[in-house]
Amino acid sequence: MPSATANATALPPAPSSISERFQLPKGPKWYDAADAKNADKLVAVSRDFLSDTLTIPTDAMFDAMKQASRGDDVFVEDETTNAFEESIALLVQKEAAIFLSSGTLSNQLAIRAHLGGPPHSILIDARSHINRYEAGAAATLSGVSATTLHPTNGRHLTWKDDVEPNLLVSDDVHLAPTKLVCLENTTGGVIFPQEEVIRITEGVREAGSGEVKLHLDGARLWNVSAETGLSMAELAAPFDSVSLCLSKGLGAPMGTVLVGPKAFIKKVRHLRKMYGGGLRQIGPMVAAARTAIEHNFPKLKATHALRHWLSDRLAEEGIRIISSDTNMIFFDPTPIGVSPKEVALACTMAEYLPEGAKPLRVAGDRLVIHHQTDPQAVCDLVEVVRRVKKDRAPLEKHFSAAQPGVVAPYSK
Repeated sequence: MPSATANATALPPAPSSISERFQLPKGPKWYDAADAKNADKLVAVSRDFLSDTLTIPTDAMFDAMKQASRGDDVFVEDETTNAFEESIALLVQKEAAIFLSSGTLSNQLAIRAHLGGPPHSILIDARSHINRYEAGAAATLSGVSATTLHPTNGRHLTWKDDVEPNLLVSDDVHLAPTKLVCLENTTGGVIFPQEEVIRITEGVREAGSGEVKLHLDGARLWNVSAETGLSMAELAAPFDSVSLCLSKGLGAPMGTVLVGPKAFIKKVRHLRKMYGGGLRQIGPMVAAARTAIEHNFPKLKATHALRHWLSDRLAEEGIRIISSDTNMIFFDPTPIGVSPKEVALACTMAEYLPEGAKPLRVAGDRLVIHHQTDPQAVCDLVEVVRRVKKDRAPLEKHFSAAQPGVVAPYSK
């Protein structure tokens, strides 16, 4: 890999001095100097709080892609992919794994593979990705009825208050019995306490006499492991299947790995072909994903520390923090007299940005930190909030002119 000083002039200032000035948590550099040729894109991504899906591939990933095998994965003949799947299965202590193109495909294949035929239902968190952001695929592709649950405690589902009262294990012909329970960790960036996960999964297995399966959408389970110190195997152990995204916080260009028993993965491979998800020479993409795990998994804790610092500063300015965990903040700026839309707009206006600073992208009430977030962008966001709090005149002028602020849509 090129030296740390190569092409440095094309990049914004290294964050070390900024970290010292603002007493930010120390962590790895937010950029890889080898990526200087993509400096403009990196700068934009480094100032974007929309989602960790926006992370862009590094040169190290492209170097790994060049070295990948080029076999046909539909025929299970790609060495890079086979080795990667084996390594992930070993990491989470499951029998087998399969590389898939997306988290949505992974979740939907898991649902279909676990279920037989209707009538059947699944139990899911109403806020979950499966319920809200997969285009109603479970009903369309698996003919399944979903029982959606809103957590009583406002943070995560519990066995006693949420799951047990809604688990349908009756043979009453009027009902669609629960055949699958899907949990999500994290949900909205919030960690699902492992003791409650175990309580739910053990309760489901006992109540369902082992007939009800358990799937985890662990798109950001990497963040949970980094934050709690629990291994991926410990976090995955209570479930029959687990979906692990590679293109969010880890920063791979694409991909999700689904893990579970060998017979289950064999069925998923068959269904993947039926769904049109079979991939041919996928080795280079898998190599990029492997590099993402090796290089970026160790950086996640530093992104969480940066999120913690930002959350504390926003709270000091009077913003109400709804939740702040792992790499996400959900916030309410109305206590300082502005809406989330106004904060997002102010982040694009020279009147509020520090002199010479490029625009920031904020959408809705969620802020997401990732391994390519620039600590300077975090400082600039705090400064925008301070200036908005002090003087709303530029915003009022904007809205009085009836010019709708263009705010990017919310993204999972």
